[in-house]
Amino acid sequence: MNDILTDLLAIIGVVLNGLPQGLLALAYGFASVPTALAFFVGVAGNTLTQSVAPISFQAETITYAGTAGKNRSERCTMIFIGGVIMTIIGVCGLLTKIVNFVGEDVAYGMMAGVGIILTKAAIDMIKSDALSGGVSLAAALITYYFTKDSSNTLVYTIVISVVASCIASAIFKKEKSNIVVEDDKFVRQKFTINSSVILGALGMVCLNIGSNISFGGITAGMATSGNYNVDHLTVISSVADMCSSFFGGAPVESIISATASAPHPVWAGVIMMAVIGLILIFKLLPKIGRYVPSSSIAGFLFVLGIFKTVVLDAPTAFATNAAVGGTAMVVTAVTNPFLGMVAGVAAKLLGL
Repeated sequence: MNDILTDLLAIIGVVLNGLPQGLLALAYGFASVPTALAFFVGVAGNTLTQSVAPISFQAETITYAGTAGKNRSERCTMIFIGGVIMTIIGVCGLLTKIVNFVGEDVAYGMMAGVGIILTKAAIDMIKSDALSGGVSLAAALITYYFTKDSSNTLVYTIVISVVASCIASAIFKKEKSNIVVEDDKFVRQKFTINSSVILGALGMVCLNIGSNISFGGITAGMATSGNYNVDHLTVISSVADMCSSFFGGAPVESIISATASAPHPVWAGVIMMAVIGLILIFKLLPKIGRYVPSSSIAGFLFVLGIFKTVVLDAPTAFATNAAVGGTAMVVTAVTNPFLGMVAGVAAKLLGL
């Protein structure tokens, strides 16, 4: 009985962590109903492979896709193309070979650059809505300070900051910019092909290579049973992205999931994905979004970008090769992960 209760607590915690990031996806114009397909792909994939590493909303990929594309068409196109490329990489078992080729200094430098992208997105949200975004930031920083030693600190941070922002917005603002979802149904997307989309898709690939290796590995390390294969995770998340983006849905990627530490890690992860999938298919997330300011996620993005990405990944990149890691980080931050990875590899080949 205690094992079942522990499973349920882990499932609830990861669902609570995922829903606000789902709201972030809605804020960037993605549809919620088609995104349910991605979660159901995850359910099927993890059941088949007995993988302990589930997929869910991931702020890094959502923010990157949301800022790299000008509209839903461009964003979904780059996600779909990226998904096709990542599926091929996963099927051919090339993921670890790519990381070994570019090196940890480049990979971690790229991820640190993504952390800067997250931080900038948070600051832009705060600028656009000082009250909701400012309250979200203050609540997130305070919560993180008091819970930083807890394994659930990000869950506490995202829930408390979003709730605090919603309360402040309801009390002090008569007019507020809430999340509005257009065409929230299965509509085949008209894909857009241009240079920005191609670079964006390649950036998605590089970002997902890094996150699959790091997030998947961390999650698998918490599990005491079940299976884990990074190529399986890559194929599952990539097929999920393709199904979701084809109809206008958001990307769904590897995450650091507390379900892996549950007594039944595989089934806890499967149930978590099924719960979020049902929430999406029944259009419950947009209903929540009606009462949530679009900038309520700003505090969590700031904490995630600075304290859980840059602070953790940059030292590793610099310790291996400061010039190469720094190059990958800076170029990623000002352009995209693909160019960041290319710049880092070029710096290494030049002997910097």
